[in-house]
Amino acid sequence: MKRLINLTPAKPGRLLLGILPFALLLVMYLIASDARLADNAADKLLPSFEQMGKAIGNLVLEPSKRSGDYLFWQDTLSSLSRLGLGILIAAAIGFTIGLLTGAIPTLYAPLAPLLTVISLVPPMALLPILFIVFGLGELSKVALIVIGVAPFIARDIQRCTLEIPPEQLIKAQTLGASTWQILVRVLIPQLLPRLINAVRLSLGAGWLFLIAAEAIASTDGLGYRIFLVRRYLSMDVILPYVAWITFLAFLVDWLLAKTSKVCFPWHYVGNSK
Repeated sequence: MKRLINLTPAKPGRLLLGILPFALLLVMYLIASDARLADNAADKLLPSFEQMGKAIGNLVLEPSKRSGDYLFWQDTLSSLSRLGLGILIAAAIGFTIGLLTGAIPTLYAPLAPLLTVISLVPPMALLPILFIVFGLGELSKVALIVIGVAPFIARDIQRCTLEIPPEQLIKAQTLGASTWQILVRVLIPQLLPRLINAVRLSLGAGWLFLIAAEAIASTDGLGYRIFLVRRYLSMDVILPYVAWITFLAFLVDWLLAKTSKVCFPWHYVGNSK
């Protein structure tokens, strides 16, 4: 008798099981939407796909009468620019701090406790301070992403650095390697794929901070548009925007995963999952 814990579905079965939850959610939404619209054709809570397509079509294909921009694409470009810049800066800062504190004990002793405390500060609580210090422009939004993501990446890289077998460092020193050479030729090559994994894990938080900042003070962006139309209960715009954000997050995560496997294939040897 096979136990459930030992049953592994074949590839077609995994694909079917992966699609099944999405299909069920879609059917449930269609049933609920049809029921509400049958009772009240003006209901805005669960719009039909036709209503959502019409609303988004106006934002995608028709320029704004006020600015002349195609709002959907302008919002997407603005949000991705802010997220990309924030994540890039956070990755650079987090990787540098994590590497140095994990590799050099004299830096670990004073900085590791400080890094732990900083990582526990809720970034959203700092948003008013960022607006006061940096104003309501792009800098405060990017700074929020950096402050929210960099400590997580730094702690993850620090942990990965400490997990590298000390035998490798001893062998490098035996061969005459300096501290700088050990950092550049032993540690950094092994930590780069782990940096990509840390960035992938932090993307969810990055999107959260981005949407929050855009909702409070912005004139464009995906988060701004969602919070702008909520006052009109425009679920025909909000739901497609949420779906689009989810797709973009999935796409960025997939691209990072593929980049890691192409650039660092040795990191995945023996791990097919």
